[in-house]
Amino acid sequence: MPAPDLMAAELTLTGRITTASNATFLGSIGATEVVYKPIAGESPLWDFPDGLLAHREVAAYLVSRAFGWDIVPQTWLREGPLGEGMVQLWKEPDAGQSPVDLVPADQAPDTGWKHVLKGQDESGRVVELIHEDTQALRRMAVFDVIVNNADRKGNHILAMPDGHRYGVDHGLTFHREHKLRTVLWGWLGQALNDDELEGLGKVAAGLSGELGRSLAQLLTGEEVDALAARCQRLQATGTFPGPSGQMPAVPWPLF
Repeated sequence: MPAPDLMAAELTLTGRITTASNATFLGSIGATEVVYKPIAGESPLWDFPDGLLAHREVAAYLVSRAFGWDIVPQTWLREGPLGEGMVQLWKEPDAGQSPVDLVPADQAPDTGWKHVLKGQDESGRVVELIHEDTQALRRMAVFDVIVNNADRKGNHILAMPDGHRYGVDHGLTFHREHKLRTVLWGWLGQALNDDELEGLGKVAAGLSGELGRSLAQLLTGEEVDALAARCQRLQATGTFPGPSGQMPAVPWPLF
């Protein structure tokens, strides 16, 4: 649970993020800057008919906390000016860093980056989608597999000045069916390392305890069961999975 003042003190709106598909506001609780997404501002989605996007955002934070990797900024439910909604600590990214990028194919770096796909831009130039080859993004890729993230765009990764990477916008997660759409495919088929397997073990163990009880208040029973099955499957294979099914492997737009 967040500090009592973050739950009870007045949440003041300071701006609106107009690029978001659902109502998303900047706000403050005292001196703490936050993002606020009221449930009343959610748009119904045909492929996510169960539950609320705000609940999925909080569930993603709880799984992130269980991993112990600090991927998702602290996120909770509370009342706000437009009713109950998801509130998340604001993280100011470093605009000079791009963990995910789209570059001319002939300028793609050979080291330090993973290559995801090639395509053509509006002028017909061949471009390549790349992302950092870092432990921070490897962890995020594992996290996305487990929460079944259907919308890991490049702009949903916040580059912090110290090298940390936060993931945000987790409303499209935890579907009981395979929905993984991500720009982080660079380690496809590679073995998970000890750090990643240890994190998986923490989540799997938590599902039979406090984590499982908390998620049961936010997700359907089928969704929690599917989460447990994903953990078991990834532990058994020990490798980063590839795309499967008929759905696109990457979100659109990419950023």
